[in-house]
Amino acid sequence: MLRALMRRPSRSLAPSLPLVLAAITTAPSAGAETKASLATEGADPVPSDFRRLVLDTGRAAPPRPEPDALRFVVHGEEQIRLQAQRSFLLTPTASRIASRPGLREDSIGQNAFVSHWLRVTPRLLVRDHLELVGQVDVVTGLLFGQLAHDTSADQTPRDEHDGYFNVQPRWLYAQYKLPFGLVRIGQQPNHWGMGILANDGDHPTLFGDYRYGSISERLLFATRPGGKDSDFVLSVAGDLVFRDPNARLTRGQQAYQGVVAAYFERGQNKLGVFSTLRHQENDRISGSALFPYAETIDAFAVDLHGRVAAPLNREEDELVFAEAEAVGIFGSTNLLRTTAQALEDTKTTIRSYGGAASLGYVSRAYEKASKEIAFGQIVAQVELGYASGDADPTDGVQKRFVFDPNHRIGLLLFDEVLRFQTARSATAARDPLLTNGDRPPAGSDALPSNGGVFGAQYVNPTFVYRPRHWLDLKGGAVLAQATSDVVDPYRVSVNGAYVNARGGSPKPRDLGLELDAGAEARIPLEYGLLAQVGAQAGVLFPGRALANAEGQGLGTQWIAIGRVGLLF
Repeated sequence: MLRALMRRPSRSLAPSLPLVLAAITTAPSAGAETKASLATEGADPVPSDFRRLVLDTGRAAPPRPEPDALRFVVHGEEQIRLQAQRSFLLTPTASRIASRPGLREDSIGQNAFVSHWLRVTPRLLVRDHLELVGQVDVVTGLLFGQLAHDTSADQTPRDEHDGYFNVQPRWLYAQYKLPFGLVRIGQQPNHWGMGILANDGDHPTLFGDYRYGSISERLLFATRPGGKDSDFVLSVAGDLVFRDPNARLTRGQQAYQGVVAAYFERGQNKLGVFSTLRHQENDRISGSALFPYAETIDAFAVDLHGRVAAPLNREEDELVFAEAEAVGIFGSTNLLRTTAQALEDTKTTIRSYGGAASLGYVSRAYEKASKEIAFGQIVAQVELGYASGDADPTDGVQKRFVFDPNHRIGLLLFDEVLRFQTARSATAARDPLLTNGDRPPAGSDALPSNGGVFGAQYVNPTFVYRPRHWLDLKGGAVLAQATSDVVDPYRVSVNGAYVNARGGSPKPRDLGLELDAGAEARIPLEYGLLAQVGAQAGVLFPGRALANAEGQGLGTQWIAIGRVGLLF
């Protein structure tokens, strides 16, 4: 649950800044022209398309507004994934045990499946002062193949063929440029920094795919207090969360947030801080509608983020870059509490923290010695991450920190094994044989990690080689350890045993070593279309922290994903 608490407040807070800055910076103005001229004189030697040198997504850039023009454009993507993997063992639910007496562990039941999504993003630009933006995912989910079972607590449980009818509205907002700032109103994406807490689910990563993301009904105002040429941006916003890992407005979970953020940015260099204050109420019923009750969360989050990029030589064909983000979340909730706390009407304290830092190198090359197409030929990067853990879910203090699941670290350990271990535990906690149809156990909604890093520290080196600008050959590794004893809250509440999700000792902290590799090609087609074809695969050598009560390891796990996409 903690992960959700931490994740939500901070991520909702961060989202507004980068979007606002981009809008203010890219809008034609005397200030923008001044910065551009300075860059050509060497004030900013790092290329403006630096991010594409590191990770080329193939996406078309958003259109630039024009003072006397009305423009309407539609961009989007269609993606199909064929995924095959080895099944891994999880804790069984009470209903499963009842049907199969003596069952101690149960497979996820899924070895191969095909998923699909189509994302469409229309934009209407009215001169250079008004922009209307929408985004929707259609036919998104599993099309056919094997299904997982008893994973319904996960955000995307993969337990039904929902790809034929699942439509997810994402954005619909208006943005108006004022002489002294910018106003945005409507259903908007949330993203900040490295995306470990505030992630809009629309930022591709080196390995894996994005899902859903943070979206708020928001009124936002941003300005440059020092003038339009200033590097300082101040932003304030008020939110009603539409969807994020902690709240779904459509499920009676109302989360209100106030946001204040500020940062300096010059070229690729940035330093900023934002804070958010969140109050959330989850409408519940106990047994029947005659007995309603509410779960509440009150939390404050502060997030520091910085990044820098610089050339290594005069030719500026080699660059180094670094980025870091640190988050702390503090507050209280009755969403997680023990029976004693419920009787005394006391709340659980929220105190969690996490962060990530990366250091990288990129060498720039030009296609066929032409200065027209620049690309990052060699990209080497290492990321370190830390998320606080919670070894005692009954001590009245929630310490577990969870990264936003769209900040992808590898393919297997966090996004498959630990993700579905927590989903199965949460699903088991709500099993009808245990709850008798009464209220679900406190905090079971917040237990699933949904694929985010939680209670762990990791080292994640990655490498990309591009022999041509349209071809990526990539590899990576994940070495991870738990940051506290590995304790499953479900087994604590049901059995009173402080053990891991498989009933094993909580003391070992070695989560394992994962190796990943892949190849991706971007092929231009007619009419501005771009085809994507590739494959990714990973193998996980699980550590002792994932062993069962007999000390038996999880066994070597593997995954292979075929990837086909079309950008327009």
